[in-house]
Amino acid sequence: MTVNPTPDNGERVYLSLGGNLGDPASSMAAALRMLDADAQIAVIKVSSLYRTPPWGKLDQPDFLNAVAVLSTSLSPHDLLDKCLHAERTLKRVRQERWGPRLIDIDVLVFGDRVVNERGLEVPHPRMLDRAFVLVPLNEVAPDLFVRGQAVSERLAEIDHAGIEKLPSGRDWWKA
Repeated sequence: MTVNPTPDNGERVYLSLGGNLGDPASSMAAALRMLDADAQIAVIKVSSLYRTPPWGKLDQPDFLNAVAVLSTSLSPHDLLDKCLHAERTLKRVRQERWGPRLIDIDVLVFGDRVVNERGLEVPHPRMLDRAFVLVPLNEVAPDLFVRGQAVSERLAEIDHAGIEKLPSGRDWWKA
């Protein structure tokens, strides 16, 4: 697999990916390959896979989570549309908030932009409170500042017990 060159005038974007039904690693990998195949998106870096306890709704299987760093010339809404299309293609069904899912893709940070529109809020409004986001984000961008705080500093302040880094390496999505 060849990774796309960085799109001209691309903005740096951070995505969170997760799932806990079926084969979430395969679903996340397929979603990243779909995004990377788009001429206006290049996957720059991907974290290792992490097994994480459920959040919000606790009576469900553990999740696998990862973070991807992209470069894109798309608008935030157009990128969100591509992410939602990948979820639909992979048969994501939205039934229950914080419930089990095959795949979930969230736009965490989009360059320096602040977006507060229907269906899209960037930076992601709850990302700094979610260890399942911050642990893989810290692997690929510990010095990234979100709302005035470095990811590594915020991670040190919250409970991230129960999160296990899997021996996947960072190229797990290319297989």
